[in-house]
Amino acid sequence: MKQVLATQGYGRNTTRCIRAEFDFQPAGRRRVEAAFDAGRVSSDGGLLLLRELTKSSGVFRRFASCFRDHRDPSRIEHTVEELLAQRVLGLLCGYEDLNDHDTLRDDALLALAVGKADPTGEQRKRERDRGHALAGKSTLNRLELATPLVAGDERYKKISYDDDHGIQRLFVDTFLAAHAEAPAEIVLDLDATDDPVHGQQEGRFFHGFYDGYCYLPLYVFCGDFLLGAALNTADEQPVSHAVEELERIVGQILARWPDVRIIVRGDSGFCRDEVMRWCEDNGLFFVLGLQKNSRLVAEIEDEMNEARAIAERTGKNARVFKDFRYETNRSWSCERRVIGKAEYTTDKENPRFVATNLSCDEYDARGLYEDLYCARGDMENRIKEQQLGLFADRTSAHTLRANQLRLWLSSVAYMILNELRRLALVGTELAHAQVSTIRTRLLKIGAIVTTSVRRIYVSLSSVFPFQHVWWRALDNLRPAHS
Repeated sequence: MKQVLATQGYGRNTTRCIRAEFDFQPAGRRRVEAAFDAGRVSSDGGLLLLRELTKSSGVFRRFASCFRDHRDPSRIEHTVEELLAQRVLGLLCGYEDLNDHDTLRDDALLALAVGKADPTGEQRKRERDRGHALAGKSTLNRLELATPLVAGDERYKKISYDDDHGIQRLFVDTFLAAHAEAPAEIVLDLDATDDPVHGQQEGRFFHGFYDGYCYLPLYVFCGDFLLGAALNTADEQPVSHAVEELERIVGQILARWPDVRIIVRGDSGFCRDEVMRWCEDNGLFFVLGLQKNSRLVAEIEDEMNEARAIAERTGKNARVFKDFRYETNRSWSCERRVIGKAEYTTDKENPRFVATNLSCDEYDARGLYEDLYCARGDMENRIKEQQLGLFADRTSAHTLRANQLRLWLSSVAYMILNELRRLALVGTELAHAQVSTIRTRLLKIGAIVTTSVRRIYVSLSSVFPFQHVWWRALDNLRPAHS
């Protein structure tokens, strides 16, 4: 083992022995040695692809425009756009905690993707950040904890977002821009999920169905596009904010596409008179799951007997559908069309119901249930990507406002990932891959960054098995935003 003498900054005239090379168990006749001399190494070479996409689309510039920066420009090291880009790109590369950024602040490739002119920080060693190219956890934390109004004597939290709808419009604008022409019809999927809280947080309530203290974020998707993500508390039903979200999203869509036909789809949690009546009053269609009750089950009794007889005869699951009109005793304002599915699964009954205002001429009972309503299950995969892959459930700040911002940061990360699939990965084997697969196969690449006066050179692993996907992705991105 080779050693060198070096002076460390632990005290004046303190000399410590630093290892220069390490010896390991030999491999046959060969010695195995290692040394910390590779230079600036990053495990996230895929940031180069994300940089191509985000720079050409201007997504971080548009995201930053939703914030107000009250800091003195002469005293700051990192702009709002750079802070947001650092946080979102960190989520895309799998870094969920703010603490991670105390190490990531020295990642030259992340700094390059963020937009730093000096990604290594070499030119700034004598400045306030002492050679760190990016912000640390404390600076990013002040961004998340900022209040709507900044007091004149506030020293630290001087960045705010006072236009909530500005951030939310970003998602719908991206969806609209992805279509060269207005589609004839779109389907908006609504769903809520549980987001466990961490300690005595603002908005902490117990939810009986999920058997724990949690938030209930409401998501709105159109296919793979995320259109809305609102962090709600568990003391209210998800449907309480559904009309508000629909008004905002539908209004923005119809302003661009006035003739598009819109279908609202959701489970039984959204099958409430206020949602259905709003759709009817505004010319929208709905397909909503309807919770079963004794009246509904009695309505399809003959169909259930028929399904049981078929299942017993064939030994396979059997379905029989019934199309009928139905109105609740008190909660509905009018009678509506309901589809009843009488299903017998060889050992038990499995009745299901769907309420809709679509006509029988467009969809028969079986087609509406199996082809249109059941397709909403794909939204669960999009929510899983948000929760598991992009850490949308990492809402551990104390205030509800800060946690809403964290949810939006994850949502912007999802939006970028979906654009990567749509624009860059089209025609490749990763075109429909989940975020975890894309991260593992495309973003996590070993890279060495070398800088000189004239260029920044990134040396990627030569044994990377998805080089062909990389080149195809770059070819797809450049004409898409030229």
